[in-house]
Amino acid sequence: MFLNTPPYLYLSVFVSACVLSLLLTPLARRLALRCGQVAIPKDNRWHRKETALLGGVSIFAAATGAWFLALGLTDGSVFGRPYLILFLCSAGMFGLGLMDDLIAMDPQHKLAGQVVITAILIFFGWRLDWTDSETLNLVLSIVWIVGITNAFNLLDNMDGLASGIALIAGGFLFLWLCPDTSPAKPPAASLLLLSGFLGALAGFLVYNFNPASIFMGDAGSLFVGFVLGSLTAAGTSSQTGDKGFVHLLSVIAVPVLILFIPILDTGFVSLMRKLFRRPISQGGRDHSSHRLVAIGLSEKKAVLVLYAFAITSGLMAMAINRLAISTSLVLIVLYFLLIVFFWIYLGRVKVYSEASMLSKEASGLITPLLIDITFRRRIFEVLLDLVLITVAYYTAYLLRFEGDIGPNFDFFLHSLPIVIACQILFFHVFGIYRGVWENTSIRDLISYGKAITAGTVLPMLILLFVYRFYSFSRAVFVIYWGLMLIMVSLSRLSFRLLDEGIRGADRGGRRVLVYGAGLGGQMVLREIETNRDLGLTVVGFIDDNPRIQKRKIRGYPVLGGSKDLPQILASGNIREIIISFKMNSADKRKEIQKHCQEMGVDVEVKEMRLTIS
Repeated sequence: MFLNTPPYLYLSVFVSACVLSLLLTPLARRLALRCGQVAIPKDNRWHRKETALLGGVSIFAAATGAWFLALGLTDGSVFGRPYLILFLCSAGMFGLGLMDDLIAMDPQHKLAGQVVITAILIFFGWRLDWTDSETLNLVLSIVWIVGITNAFNLLDNMDGLASGIALIAGGFLFLWLCPDTSPAKPPAASLLLLSGFLGALAGFLVYNFNPASIFMGDAGSLFVGFVLGSLTAAGTSSQTGDKGFVHLLSVIAVPVLILFIPILDTGFVSLMRKLFRRPISQGGRDHSSHRLVAIGLSEKKAVLVLYAFAITSGLMAMAINRLAISTSLVLIVLYFLLIVFFWIYLGRVKVYSEASMLSKEASGLITPLLIDITFRRRIFEVLLDLVLITVAYYTAYLLRFEGDIGPNFDFFLHSLPIVIACQILFFHVFGIYRGVWENTSIRDLISYGKAITAGTVLPMLILLFVYRFYSFSRAVFVIYWGLMLIMVSLSRLSFRLLDEGIRGADRGGRRVLVYGAGLGGQMVLREIETNRDLGLTVVGFIDDNPRIQKRKIRGYPVLGGSKDLPQILASGNIREIIISFKMNSADKRKEIQKHCQEMGVDVEVKEMRLTIS
């Protein structure tokens, strides 16, 4: 049916929905303000001003109008009874969300309504087809659709986040459902529905992006999540067959990756609230987006970072059907490791006043041994290295044999245990597991290099002794050595790289100029970057050494010397100057204070003091 539907029809439906949404959203905002349907700022909510709700009304109305237009432009045969049921159930989910916006339903009643609507949809054939058990497929379908629906409901916590992520996910879903990328070859009705849905979201996002003048509310988030959950479920039907476990994983991975950010954020928030003994249904400023703002990003940049992750996840989903399973698997594992490191970093951000169940203050909940193991992260490091060794060694084979590992797979399997054993052994011998990731230095990188070199040479010697190195490629081990050095170094430097990349941004505190770019100045810089309680952000250095002026120290410019201070103070909106000299700092402080008084500039001048007692 797709081939009989001209491509311009999809564009027409998209444009019409977008125009309708652009016209209807201001009307919905005006109606919400007139009726008092506004989001009131609360301690556990992010927005700081009263903002109109009912944005979901314009999304639903625009999408519905575009769907009726699509029905009129086709001969009617494109849409069958299943799509009528989908429309009615999505309308029911919209009505449930609207009711919650108007009268604030209890969470259990709202969940019950979602399950009932989803069950009706599944009864008419909208279900996953991941297993050979119809009963298990039915249960998985309910969990999937209801879970995605609530994931978008939770994701709607910052301007433009839920609507933007839904637009990105819907775009990749459209590409995946096209006949040249989808094994299922779905009917044109799914693509027409998506076209209208995406157009409605695009028009609404114009008003919802930061600074938002209207929110979609539960009416919009439940409708958006339900439509995406239903269409991804339909897209996986009849794709598994009897093609094996690996093919089944690839089929499941595509919808999961397309909707990865709402799934990840929901799982992350649920886990963190459980660890801190907070109800999962309770609102709070503890989502991924909030934590990104807490470490120094603006609200707009935080949303754009999550957009970037959503786009990357979508590209991964598209790669599964276009690349070999072996290559796709390596890419997904590496991407998953990136996600793990980044969200562990976000999980370290303090957003709760309570102590975690894993903290030393908690007792009687988890055994002291488990607390100690989790806190020290040693088991996690060993398991991580097992994954890194396997991925690096497998990737080395892929690169050496240009993606065709088939004839050499047995050699890979026979030698992998030897490589793992030797590499983990030398990681212990060289003290890799005694390091602290947050303080990884060049000296640690040298140790990594020694351990990886020893862990590469010893397996070669063992294989030479046991198998005379018959059918084993030496180039594989050279490639493995390089990959392991890169992957281990990046994993251990991950927290420092994130600190440098994110905390280096302007965090909105009092702007500070550090006088002295030597070791003392760099100590001041490190303290300001890591201690957010100071409420300071470094603008740059001044130093009287002409050789380093107009250059950068740790990413911050050396703006000039003391003679340039009047010009720097006039142009930089500096609020504080910190003297970082070891000698004569008191005299220099008086001199700077005198200059500031003569210029009539209100700048506080402080000294750095290092006390060891």
